Amino acid sequence: MAKAIAEGLKGEIEFEVVGRDEGKLKEFAENFGCEYSLLDGYDITGKIVLLTVKPYALQEVSMRIKGRAEVLISILAGKPLVELQKYIEAKSYIRAMPNVAAKYKASTTAVTGDEEAREIAFKILGKIGEVVWVSNDDEIDMATAIIGSGPAFLAIIAEAVSDAGVYTGLKRDVAAKLTKGLFKSFAAMDEKFSDIKDSVMSPKGTTAEGIKTLEEEGVRGKIMKGVVKTYEKSKKI
Repeated sequence: MAKAIAEGLKGEIEFEVVGRDEGKLKEFAENFGCEYSLLDGYDITGKIVLLTVKPYALQEVSMRIKGRAEVLISILAGKPLVELQKYIEAKSYIRAMPNVAAKYKASTTAVTGDEEAREIAFKILGKIGEVVWVSNDDEIDMATAIIGSGPAFLAIIAEAVSDAGVYTGLKRDVAAKLTKGLFKSFAAMDEKFSDIKDSVMSPKGTTAEGIKTLEEEGVRGKIMKGVVKTYEKSKKI
């Protein structure tokens, strides 16, 4: 996610990358046109910190830095605001959940935290896509199952649709192009999901046949179960 966010922010906001491995830091800095600093002893005083490490590394990172940040924006799944406050000092705290589309400036990012930091969070994260404010930690965890993990779920669905196109006789590249176009078209439609379905599903039509089969196979329930299980896992990290 760090690279995806950096790609989205490149040319939009000046930033520096901080880490432990100087070799990797140099490569990162060259790729994204930014400065870099080593983690050990790094002073976060007065800075806006975007924390993009793995959740398990939170405590270790906190032991290597010093000072008090102006704003801490964390994308760590399953790490509530109270835990961030325990380990890293900051005037204001924000939790955010973007997705890998950040590198295309097309992420949808859920955000919660201190109201006084809301504007700066929207300003920064708005550079990588749309930002949605949610009420609390639990809603961020719910959003993680949709926004953060969702691209993987949709990739499976897209692959299945494309494979079905190949099975029926389309060339692989044509099936893939049509499937990507389908997702792009769907994203542009602003109606309720049920209205979109109803507008396509005519009586005794081809779509009706497909919907009947999907419902018989329990696809809807399995997708819902996958999202719920993802949410439950995020609470255990």
